[in-house]
Amino acid sequence: MIVKKNVPEYEGTLRSHMIKIPACISECSGIRIFGRRIKSLAFTTDAAIIRNINADAIIAVYPFTPQPAITRAIMDVADMPVFAGVGGGVTRGSRVINIANDAEQQGAFGVVVNAPTENEVVSRLKQVLDIPVVVTVVSEHTDIAARFAAGADILNVSGAARTPEIVRRIRRDFPDAPIIATGGPTEESILATIRAGANAITYTPPSNGELFAVSMEKYRRMCGEG
Repeated sequence: MIVKKNVPEYEGTLRSHMIKIPACISECSGIRIFGRRIKSLAFTTDAAIIRNINADAIIAVYPFTPQPAITRAIMDVADMPVFAGVGGGVTRGSRVINIANDAEQQGAFGVVVNAPTENEVVSRLKQVLDIPVVVTVVSEHTDIAARFAAGADILNVSGAARTPEIVRRIRRDFPDAPIIATGGPTEESILATIRAGANAITYTPPSNGELFAVSMEKYRRMCGEG
């Protein structure tokens, strides 16, 4: 019989409405990095959200050329590990190496490269970094063996609706591969990804605008009642 443990919790008053990661993410195994077990990663670069979410880590990947100033700003506000995007798509070659080296010096827990990143760049990253190199996978046609041979430490699977299937294929061929994967918008999609073999889940929190819309509606009701 499994005995459910009581977990005491303190939320405070001002932080009681923070964003909480879906509880079902606790079912995955996690990935232990530098002694920390990481199960949930919030996919955001919004400083306010980073300060008000209970994720185990932040995955700071954004659709612009990676900039050290952005990485530093994110790590200044985060009280959890940060995995910093360092390019590999539009940003290529030596610039990726330089940005990654700067991210490590600033305290990043790991670096994330985009799917088009050449294996040669992954190998060069491993030569200069002592933090994990996380390689993004967006298709089941990716040569996973070549990625690991180049030095990839962790895979970051982001295949939209096909994510569970991609994870399942990787897990079949590489039983011990460390896999982070996008969980999707619902508890059902998150659990499907975990059961396919993901060790950790990337969760996209609601945007600042979506959250503020809820607050504004509440304020309107309060003022109307007054």
